Amino acid sequence: MCLLKTIDPKFFHSEIPYKPMGKYVHFLTIRVTESYPLFQTDEELNKAKVRAGIEKKTPISRLSMFKRKQSTPERLVGRELLRNYGFMTAEECEYNVRFAMNNPDCIIYGFAIGDSGSEKSKVVVDTAYSITSFDNSHETFTLNAPYENGTMSAKGEKKELAKGKTKGKLDGEIGTTTSRINQQDHIRPQVFFPSIITLTDPTEAGFLYVFNNILRTRHYGAQTTRTGRVRNELLGIICADGEIVSNLRWTQGIYDLIPEDIVQSIDPLEEDLVINKATQAIQELMSDEFIVHTDFIGEDFQPLLNEVKALTRTEEGIKSILNKANEEAKSYFKKHIEKKKAKSNI
Repeated sequence: MCLLKTIDPKFFHSEIPYKPMGKYVHFLTIRVTESYPLFQTDEELNKAKVRAGIEKKTPISRLSMFKRKQSTPERLVGRELLRNYGFMTAEECEYNVRFAMNNPDCIIYGFAIGDSGSEKSKVVVDTAYSITSFDNSHETFTLNAPYENGTMSAKGEKKELAKGKTKGKLDGEIGTTTSRINQQDHIRPQVFFPSIITLTDPTEAGFLYVFNNILRTRHYGAQTTRTGRVRNELLGIICADGEIVSNLRWTQGIYDLIPEDIVQSIDPLEEDLVINKATQAIQELMSDEFIVHTDFIGEDFQPLLNEVKALTRTEEGIKSILNKANEEAKSYFKKHIEKKKAKSNI
């Protein structure tokens, strides 16, 4: 029984295939920062020096959002739902510790357990780049760690002062001033990262599982409990028999279409402008592709998006997706993973 009525079932497999079968669904996503997230390695924001546009060849530095910074939060959202609705327990499957190998997360997003086995991820995510330059997309904050009284000083003893502690006043008493002050670069709100998420050889349930994870994920990057708020704006999907353009080329195409004075301004880009130019850029880029593809973009995408949102906003709907995805994952596990493990033990 099909869950969706607004997309042809021919784009999906009836069961998860063991070998690549040449069906691809590409989710066209604009990731919009809504707080001050951190996409960093070794305490520095990730960045890359690349050409500004396809036509505009001046090199600029751009913020980078590495693939793991994108796929891991989305994957964890899916795992959370599986536990919430009783399709998986924390004891049987723990991320990066002990994979059960037989649930939608393990089969769709992959796993590797040394000699025990591995499964290649069917979700392909590449590094995403900010449309605007690094200089116009980040700012530096001074961070501190105050004491419980809310100040940077704590009550001290006279013998501490003799050891060279800093003098300070706190409620009329001599105290010590903390040195726990640091500076950290943060990405500004309303910075846009075009990102294409590719799902290979999808079933309908697998497609909906990944679709829902993208829509639901709200935090990316480091310190996700305190910052890192990011919203995913889906512009459409492309069903094809091969891979399409890269995130970088799409970003460069968008940059070319935005007026120079706007894209180089320190003011944040207007979201409607970005979505309009991103849609135009991907349509122009796809017109040059030499693969068979069916595009659901703009008005053509809205009926599908509305149907998916209607399905995922009810408990009955989300359970139907998770149940079907779980059945497919367990069937795949029995046919291709458990059987292989049994043979290797003979």
